Amino acid sequence: MSIVPAEALSTGALPAQARGDEDGAAPLAPRARLLPALAAVYRAQLSRARVSRIPLLFVATFQSVGIMVLMRGVVDGGAEARAVVAGSAVLVVAFVALNLLAQYFGQLRAGGGLDHYATLPVPPAAVVLGAAGAYASFTVPGTVVTAVIGSVLFGLPLGNLWVLAAVVPLSGAALAGLGAALGLLAPRQELATLLGQLGMSAALLLGVLPAERLPGPIGWARDLLPSTYGVEALARTFDPHPDWAAVGLDLAVCGAVGVVSLAVATWAYRRAAVR
Repeated sequence: MSIVPAEALSTGALPAQARGDEDGAAPLAPRARLLPALAAVYRAQLSRARVSRIPLLFVATFQSVGIMVLMRGVVDGGAEARAVVAGSAVLVVAFVALNLLAQYFGQLRAGGGLDHYATLPVPPAAVVLGAAGAYASFTVPGTVVTAVIGSVLFGLPLGNLWVLAAVVPLSGAALAGLGAALGLLAPRQELATLLGQLGMSAALLLGVLPAERLPGPIGWARDLLPSTYGVEALARTFDPHPDWAAVGLDLAVCGAVGVVSLAVATWAYRRAAVR
C-alpha cells in the first residue's frame, strides 16, 4: 500500500497508482476549469431556454409594452416618460432573470437536480454563472423591442439605445444573482416561486413608476433594488444632453451589485448542494 504525499492531495496531482485501484480501474476525470465549464453550462442553459422560455419572453415583452401604453395616458413626456420607458425595458430583464431563475433553481433544488450537478466535475461558480448568463442573454430581444416601442410611443430619441449593450448584462447579472440566491435559499419550491414573483413585482412598482412620485420610505427601498441603477442609466440617455459621467457611475454601481449578488448565489449553491 503506497502513501500519497500531502502536497498531492492539496494540488490534485495524484500519482497513477493512487488514482486507480488494483484492478486497473480508470482514474477519475480531472475537475473542469472554470471558463470551459462556464461555457458548457451557458450553452446548455441557453439551448434549453430557447425551447421552453420563448412564450414567457413574449409574455414579459407584452406586459412591459402594455404598461407603457397604460402610462401614456397619465404621462406626457419629460423625466417621467424617460423613467417609464427605462423601467419597462429593464422589467423584461427582471421577469426572466429574477423571477424565472428563482423558480428554476427552486425547482432544481426540490427535484434533486443539484445532486446531478454535484456529481459532475464542474465548479459551483460555473453552474450559477452559466445559468445566470443564459437567462440574462435571453432577455435581450424583449428589452430592445420594449425600449424601441417606448421611445416611439413617448417621442424619445433612439440614438443612445446602444447603451442597452451595457444595461442588459449588468442589470441581468445583478437580478439573476438575486433570483438564483432566492431559489437556492428558499426551503421550499413554492416559496422560491413566491419570492421570485415578489421580486418582479418590486421591479415593476419601483422601477416603472417615476421616482418623484414615490413616498420617501418607498424611495429608499428603490435605492436597494439592484435593477434601479440600470433603469437610471438608461433613463439618463434619453435626455437631449446626457450626463455620461452619471450614466457610467450608475452602470458601475449596477456591476458591483451584480458581482456581490452572483457571489451570494454561488455561496447559496454550495450550501444547498452539500445538504
